[in-house]
Parts: sequence; structure tokens; C-alpha cells
Amino acid sequence: MITAFPIKTYHFLPCKYGSELLLDLGRIETLKNYVRDRTLHQVSFYEIVFIEKGSGTLSLDGKEVAITPQTIIFISPGQIRSWEVKDSINGYTLFFEKDFLHLFFSDELFLYRFQYFHQYSQPVEMNIDQLSFGKCLELLQEIEEEFTQIQNDSNHLIRSVLYQLLIVLNRYYAKAYNVQRDTYIQADFYRFRSLLEKRFLEDQTVEAYTKMLNVSPGFLNKICRQSSGFTAQQMIHHKLISEIKKELHKNKSAKEICYEFGFSDPSNFNRFFKKFTHTTPQQYRKNI
Repeated sequence: MITAFPIKTYHFLPCKYGSELLLDLGRIETLKNYVRDRTLHQVSFYEIVFIEKGSGTLSLDGKEVAITPQTIIFISPGQIRSWEVKDSINGYTLFFEKDFLHLFFSDELFLYRFQYFHQYSQPVEMNIDQLSFGKCLELLQEIEEEFTQIQNDSNHLIRSVLYQLLIVLNRYYAKAYNVQRDTYIQADFYRFRSLLEKRFLEDQTVEAYTKMLNVSPGFLNKICRQSSGFTAQQMIHHKLISEIKKELHKNKSAKEICYEFGFSDPSNFNRFFKKFTHTTPQQYRKNI
């Protein structure tokens, strides 16, 4: 019998600087036990890693991400990861709770407007040119400077710099992978992304989401292709595969995952997983 085991989870420390501040920034080289944790773990917050120097890999939901200079890695809450560092890594890691932005912008879809978060059909990393990477570092250093002298209005200043950084990163990401960069068109696409995160276990058909959004299947597929390059059904399938991999990392049995995800029997589940990964759930877990 296979027994599932819990994955270690890192949580945000909101009062590290005295008053509550739902964002933090650190130099990678000073966070050795956290950034270079080789055990399987996950975070409960958003994180962006900026690599200035170093080599190795970061396994993120079963996908190997190469650690190279001028690489930026986007990590969403709940993603399972482990580090395999070859050379010492230098750079920054920026992490924040969703409420740091949600409460200010009063927009529950805000973080879904950026292509790089909650991503399971496109890469979760990008490598950019030196000039663009330098611009990101300048914004990070503005935040870093503010942390040296926290004041009553520091959260507002830091939030404004973070907002600028997120927009700049979205432009770079859209250019790198030829996806939609405008964060304020086709709100139905962002609503679909948000609903898919919350309801992927209960609803796995395009029709279910079109009813919730009150749009036609043709319209939903059109805006999904325009914004992500994938159809709505492809996005649903990518999400399911991503979540199944997470469960396999927790050492759950294929049979247990099969029924948890609503498949009629293990053979259908195995065929679905193999179609997208070219391996069986058992083989995938054995390779972890």
C-alpha cells in the first residue's frame, strides 16, 4: 500500500519588519536554507526569482527549469519544487501575499492578468537580455532601499514599484513567448483562468465554464487562443496534468488520484495522463 505524505510548506511572515507588510525581498545568497532547499516543498505565496549568477536546476511541478544568469522564474502558491544547485547562486527573490495587491486594487482578478502566474501551459521562466534584466534589478534595488528605512507610507511606495515591475515583466514575458500582453482586455479570459484554478476538480468541460461566464464556447475558445495560444479545453487539460503531477509528488496512489479527479476508472486515468506526458502515472512517480 502506498501512503501519501505531506509536503513541507513555507508560509509568509507578515510582521517581520514590525508592522504587517505582505511583501519581502531577499538576496538569494543569504537565504541558503530556503532558496536552495533540495527537499520537495511548496510556498503559500507568490514568488519571483531573479538569477544574476549561478547554475543548476529548479524542479517546479515536475518540470526542470535551468538556472542561468539573467533568468527570471515565476512561482505561484502551491507549486511543488526542489533545488539542485551546482554553483553558488546570486540574485534576488521577491515574495508577496496576494492581498498586498488585491486589497489596494480591489480586483480579485489582478494577479490573473499577468501571463506568468498560475501558468501550466507556457514556461514558468524566461531568460532576458542584460539591459532588460538590469532594469528589473533597478526596481528591485528601489524596494531593497526602502526596506532599510521602513516608514508609515513604505507599503504604498513599495506597492507602486512592485506594480511597475509586474507590468514590465509581463511585457518581457509576452514578447518572449508571443502571448497577449495587455492586462485589461477580455476580462472573461481572466475570469476563466480564475475559475479554472478554483473549480478544476468539479468542472472539466468547456461547457461548464461557458455557463458560469455566460459566453458561447466559440467565444471562450477565441479569447483563450488570442491570450494564451491554447483552446479552453487544452487549458483545462494542462491544468489537470499539472495538478495530477503535484499529487504524484505527494506519493498518492494512481487509483486514489483517479477517483479524486473524477475519472471513471484507473485505465481511463492512465490513458489521459500518458497522452499528455508520454509516460504512465506509476512511471512518472518512479522517476521523481
